[in-house]
Amino acid sequence: MPRENSFSDSDGRSLTPDLEEADVPVPVSPTYDAAPTSPTSARNRPPPLSPTKHTERARTISRPTATSTMHPAHRFRYTVRKVIAMHRGTTVLSGRGVGAEPGVDPRRASADAQYGGIKQDCVIEVADYSTVRSSFGRMTNREFAQFMDDPAASEREPWVKVRWINIGGMSWDVIKAVSLKYDLHPLALEDVFHTRSQTRSKADYYNRHLFLRILCHELGDPDEAIGATAAEGSTLTDLPRSLSPSPFTDADAEMEMRELGKGDFEEDEKTLRGTQPTRKRRPLLPTSRADVRRQSSRTATTTPGRRDTAEVLKDRRMEEAAIKALKSGERVNVKVSPMFIFLLRDGTVISMHATPDLELTQPITRRLRQRDTGLRSSADPSLLVQSLLDLLVDKALEVIDAYHVKIKKFEREILLKPRITTVRNLHILSGDLILHKRTLEPIRTVIYGLRRYDVDRAAALIETTPGAPEVKAVGFMSHKSKIYLADVFDHMEYILTSLEMFAGIGENLINYTFNMASYEMNEVMRRLTLATIIFLPLTLLTGYFGMNFERMWSVQGHSDILFWIIALPVMAIVLPIFIVPDIKRMIHYVQKRMLTKKVAKTFKTA
Repeated sequence: MPRENSFSDSDGRSLTPDLEEADVPVPVSPTYDAAPTSPTSARNRPPPLSPTKHTERARTISRPTATSTMHPAHRFRYTVRKVIAMHRGTTVLSGRGVGAEPGVDPRRASADAQYGGIKQDCVIEVADYSTVRSSFGRMTNREFAQFMDDPAASEREPWVKVRWINIGGMSWDVIKAVSLKYDLHPLALEDVFHTRSQTRSKADYYNRHLFLRILCHELGDPDEAIGATAAEGSTLTDLPRSLSPSPFTDADAEMEMRELGKGDFEEDEKTLRGTQPTRKRRPLLPTSRADVRRQSSRTATTTPGRRDTAEVLKDRRMEEAAIKALKSGERVNVKVSPMFIFLLRDGTVISMHATPDLELTQPITRRLRQRDTGLRSSADPSLLVQSLLDLLVDKALEVIDAYHVKIKKFEREILLKPRITTVRNLHILSGDLILHKRTLEPIRTVIYGLRRYDVDRAAALIETTPGAPEVKAVGFMSHKSKIYLADVFDHMEYILTSLEMFAGIGENLINYTFNMASYEMNEVMRRLTLATIIFLPLTLLTGYFGMNFERMWSVQGHSDILFWIIALPVMAIVLPIFIVPDIKRMIHYVQKRMLTKKVAKTFKTA
């Protein structure tokens, strides 16, 4: 009878056989040996066996199983079904498909196979402090993993009120060690590994910790404006979050049977009997990240009408790189990278950012080293989170100042002499401002939610049962941190209003440029029209007097004075008729100038 939650075929047979009946490897994480045993299971555990009983049990285990007495053809069918079941299990373990299990659980072997290739030399700083003393230390990846695995070494001393674990860089071994130590939620870890540079900032409340994802906007080197942002928008895994594997069909089963049995049962029986050369066994479960990528690529290529994921990513990055190259020029190079913050109930704060150094958070570290600062004297972990948010907002203020300088420069160029190159730069700048507004607005929402709805969201996590005493909800943010968050919220308001103002100024300058071009074109057409009106009567009379007629008294009996006697009156009548609007505007302008001079003279004499 198949177990619950096991795969079965159309006949109801289990495709995931029991471990007692089949020698199926159990996926276990390399650093997570076994599941913790509860006290109840420890009490129910049988006593250790004596040497005699141990020998009898060994004999019992070494007895021939049912598969050893099978006919070779039936044994091969049994083996193929087991391989099919393991292939399907591998697909479930390794595929981040639509409807897959959400979250990243570091205790699973599939997480090691999928994210084990994310390796980087991180810089980890552990800071313990209180109002009386502080302690700082830096570690490498290996040292930090050993520090987290050792309960005696990672245990906090009694004087420690706040522990800040600041991780610079992203590496699977470091994130796995800290997540196992502090039991970080799988959904939060999924956001860490599947976050893009344009993902919205947010705050998630869990029972054990508060999770914040905030996008950091900081100025970069202008010379690296193209190369630094070539990979913008990619995740750490280089795979989309909803990679959907193809269903396991009968064709795939036949392919597996052909790969294992050469497509003929007679040859398979020869192989099982040892008359045919055996092939090297491949592992059923993925043992490395390359195995997962190979399986994903094979799944994508065997599905009709579906492009390979690597090709889609390559095309997208190529288009992004081409657009970045076309936008190069007078731009503000802004690096957008996420920072992840975990605030635990026991006073532990964990911060992660992708840059493998700690230059970003050095101002906070310097404040912690000074005893007279408010951050150090309060020994409040939520105030440390507020300081990190304030730091990210200050970095965004530097970006706003750079855009202010750039918009002033473009405004001066436009007012001096409008050019199409300046309009191009303004168009690119306006697009960048729109993108930054999209990524900065959620930060304001997060800060407002921390100030206003912290206790309400913490209360929603409390599970209440009928008849149980009411539990008072306690938020993650203290009252003092909420007061300081009000200042951070004001800065975010200034940033967003500045973005709107700069975007409006840019649009107005672009409109002003095209309006000036239209005005200059109208002036040119007006001059040409005026010249045409002036010379129209003269051209008509010249054509008349230039005709070759034998009897033409106006030419033969008179001189050229007759031409001007006729032309001047005609021009005096035609010109005013066509330029009456201009004459009216000129008269109106003269009247306003006289009125303003009269008013100015009145104020001078008063």
